[in-house]
Amino acid sequence: MIDYSKCPLRYILCIDVKSFFASVEACRRGLDPLEAYIVVISDMKRPGAVVLASSPKMKQEFDIRTGNRKFEVPHDPKIQLVEPSMQLYIQINRQIHRIFQDYAADDDILTYSIDESFIDVTETAHLFGTPWQIGEIIKQRIQDEVGLPVAIGIGDNPLLAKLAMDNCAKKRPEQMAYWGYKHVPETVWQIKRLTDFWGISHGYARKFQAMGIYSIYDLAHADPDILEKRFGILGLQHYYHANGVDYSILSQRVPVKSKGFSKSQVLFRDYTLESEIRIVMTEMIESVASRLRHHEMVCQSIHLYVGFSDKESHGGIAKSKRLSRPSQATDDLVKAFLDLFNKAWKGEAVRTIHISCNDMIDDHYEQLDLWHLGERTSAQRIDRALDLIRDKFGNSVIYRGNTLMDGSTFFERNKKVGGHKAFSEVENEN
Repeated sequence: MIDYSKCPLRYILCIDVKSFFASVEACRRGLDPLEAYIVVISDMKRPGAVVLASSPKMKQEFDIRTGNRKFEVPHDPKIQLVEPSMQLYIQINRQIHRIFQDYAADDDILTYSIDESFIDVTETAHLFGTPWQIGEIIKQRIQDEVGLPVAIGIGDNPLLAKLAMDNCAKKRPEQMAYWGYKHVPETVWQIKRLTDFWGISHGYARKFQAMGIYSIYDLAHADPDILEKRFGILGLQHYYHANGVDYSILSQRVPVKSKGFSKSQVLFRDYTLESEIRIVMTEMIESVASRLRHHEMVCQSIHLYVGFSDKESHGGIAKSKRLSRPSQATDDLVKAFLDLFNKAWKGEAVRTIHISCNDMIDDHYEQLDLWHLGERTSAQRIDRALDLIRDKFGNSVIYRGNTLMDGSTFFERNKKVGGHKAFSEVENEN
């Protein structure tokens, strides 16, 4: 049995902007986000482009959701297909965050994603009212000041707030719901499908089902010792979550131990020419090397994944390498990655590239190499000079000559934020 009296008792709000990207696009067109028929498409030029967001009406009437493809969207004159405006979405997110700051300290606000946040109002409830009242105030302010609809889950801990929002608030007219420890039997345990529960993937669901666990109720009443033996600490975590227990405190951030920097790119077409592949890889490596220098780190190993076109008989290349000496120099890393690629590539059509610099250490503790000290110092000066210029004037102000050759994605990528268009023009969309 769970003794809930020993569990943390907090006032947590989980706030989700409904269909965030699509709702923002509706507002900028003067439309009601809840009544508009809007689909945000990653790339209007490609039939297979991914749906990034769809308005509530599109979900209700056409079942078009995030992850669908452009060609699956019905041809209906009332439906508007639009490209994303990532910079605008970030600006709106910051505007909403400033509203949150009026009701909680920064340490008590956790941005879970661009459209979802947690707020701990335990310390400020005496100023603004009950958690429910604070939720109503925030909900109304976001509606009045930003024009966006939100759903709010309220819970005794972050998990319960999240579950209340996902499984209940979104289905109620007031778009708010409260789940507490005392409500676990009639709320959490009533979630039927394992995959409807936060944190349980389809893979885990299949493993649970193989053990005779088919619902959250089953999971909550399973033997925790067996779950721990089968899944380790994650088995216990799922058991306690199924019982509504979460010891997370928003203000007690877990420090992130960065193990590496990486960059991925899905190419717009199949690349079969080595010269074009080298150009794209060099551009990506230069970007990651710059991040290493900005964080004053050097990497000790690298990993390369090259995914092939679906026309090829096998999936791709995955290679790792320990560097002879730690580095953050662009030319060193370019040479190391291209060596890996050249040894493994047999002329296959390339569609995906992922590079990763791993096992990082502080560059102040880098082992000096007297035999190459002069040339390394010269290379470092060039790299840092380029970094300073780009920091001040933008990435596109200075670039390698081969960036102007066929195959380069440099200029196209620098127009984007988060891999998508930074801005899109309303008048040009149909």
